[in-house]
Formats: sequence, structure tokens, C-alpha cells
Amino acid sequence: MNLKQDKYSKYALVQEMMDTPGVVEKFNPDQTRDVAAEIRSAGRLFLTGEGSSRIFPAKNAIRKALTRGMDLSVSTDGSRQSAQYDLSRFAVFCASNSGRTKEVVLLAKKLAAAGNEKRYALTANNDTILEKECRKTFVLNCGWEQAVAATKSVIEQTLFYESILWHLQGLDQSGKLAKLPALLHQALTMEIDREIVQLAAKAPTIYFAGYNDGVAEELTLKTNEITRKKSDFLEGTYAVHGIEEVMDKEDIVFVVDPIEEEIEKFREVLVKGVGLKVVAIADRDTPFTTIRTSPAGEMNPYVFLCAGWNILVEIGLAIGIDLDKPERARKVGNEFTG
Repeated sequence: MNLKQDKYSKYALVQEMMDTPGVVEKFNPDQTRDVAAEIRSAGRLFLTGEGSSRIFPAKNAIRKALTRGMDLSVSTDGSRQSAQYDLSRFAVFCASNSGRTKEVVLLAKKLAAAGNEKRYALTANNDTILEKECRKTFVLNCGWEQAVAATKSVIEQTLFYESILWHLQGLDQSGKLAKLPALLHQALTMEIDREIVQLAAKAPTIYFAGYNDGVAEELTLKTNEITRKKSDFLEGTYAVHGIEEVMDKEDIVFVVDPIEEEIEKFREVLVKGVGLKVVAIADRDTPFTTIRTSPAGEMNPYVFLCAGWNILVEIGLAIGIDLDKPERARKVGNEFTG
């Protein structure tokens, strides 16, 4: 992507993607210091929301907490299902950029009625319905996005939750955070092989495989919104445990940060068996065609997501899609009207 070219700059979606490095540069992890102390006393953190407000932000936090062996229990589910849980002993974050998402607002109301004092809102707007139902509200600095597909807000939400973990573990991540904007910019502007773009543009289905940390799953959702093509998220080795029966050789699979021990099975089942194209998004060379990003260590998931956005924009443009105007998708999927 290149904002100096009109084919990119005319879209709010691309502009907001390119705003992301600046959002990260301005991110202040100190804003979560006090709430982290409250969460420490609870010992349990529940992160809920709908769509992009939950997938990467929540699942990245879960993976990071488990990888680091933290005492904190971090869980997630959609708001309707979460409303069936006993969350009385959890600190609960309800995320909705609009602050008007019906499922999220109703859950917050239920938590308030049940007397849960550790209920928090994460939004991109001030003075929302959700804010009225939560004890404390945090407003993202990225502002309200014009494009239907959420982008820069997803990165800021994810950093917000991850910064809570930093405080709980006493980690100073300022050095890694300072390097991240440049790495994101590089991922957003790197040139994507035209053969990959054309194969994906013609594919009946675009699959994303990889860790269950929200990156591949969020890119699956963005594929629907940005390219209007069918897509599916294949967690772990799901791609080689039955779905190959219905895959087409014209399909394409993007594997985000492939696990070394799984690569040979993917080659055997998908490349040799189905005959389809597998492309890796990784910070290293792989046996697959690889879209190579600069290494970012623990921050890799953010970089991989931005590289995926870059790919999807190129696919959308190759198809001739108006990136800002899906035919059916709405900015607020299900708005609370009182």
C-alpha cells in the first residue's frame, strides 16, 4: 500500500490502516496501571465484545498470559454466551467501538444488576450507552473509523489489553513498543507478489491457518469485509483433519507463523494431496512461498496482522472492489436502541 498513489489513498480503509503506526506511537501503557491493580485483586479477567473488538484483542491476551505462565486467568466469549456465565468473580471488559453494540450493552446491564463492580468498557466514543452501564470507561485514542472494517482500533484494543499483562508482571516493554510503529509501517507498505494476489483473487475460498491468537481468525473476517470472498479460519492443524475433503485446488491457504512441526503435514495434505497453493506469513523463510516480515519477537502478531491487511487490500483492488462500501455489512452490526 502506498498513500501517494490514488488507487490506495482514495479509500478510508487504507488511510486508517496507514494510521496504525501513528496510533501505536502515541499509545500510553500507563493508562492501564490502575485498572491492572484492580484486575490483580480479582485474579480473573474476562474479555468480551463482538467481531473485531474481541477476536484479536482477547485471544492475543489469552495466548500471552498462558505462554508467560501467569497466575491470571484470562477468558473470552461473545456477549450473548457470556451472559449465561457466572462472572461475579471476574473483572470484565466489555469492548464496543461504537458503545452501542446491543449484545455488549445488555451484558453490561446484567453485570451491573448483579452487582459486579469490576466491569469496564473499552470504546472509541465518549458518552455512550455502554459507558453508562460500566463503572469505568476507557476511550481509544485512534478515534472513530469511517470504513466498515475495523483496523487501527483493533491494534489499539489489543495493545490496551496486553499492557494490563505488562503491569501485572512488572514488565517494561517500552523498548519493544518504540520499535513497533516502524515494523508495522514496513508490513503495510511491503510489495506483495502479484502471483499471490492473482491466485487469491481467483480462489473460490481463502483460508487462514495458524495459532488461535486472533491473527488468522481476524484476517478471515477481514477477507469477507474487504474482498467479499468466502473464507475460513483453520485453527492449528484443522486444515489437515478433514476439511481437505471439500477443498478445491483453486483455493489458497495463508498460514500465519507456521509451526515447524506442522509444516510437513501441511505440505503432504494440502500441497501434494489437494494441490492448492499454501502461502506463509512469517518472519523467517519457510518451505512455502513466504511473505516475509521483519522479526518483532513478542510483537510479531501485530506485524503479521498488518501484513495480512496489506495482502487483502491488494486482493480487493485486483477484484475491483470498493473497499469502503460492503453491500451488506454494517459499521454497528446490531445496535442497541433502548
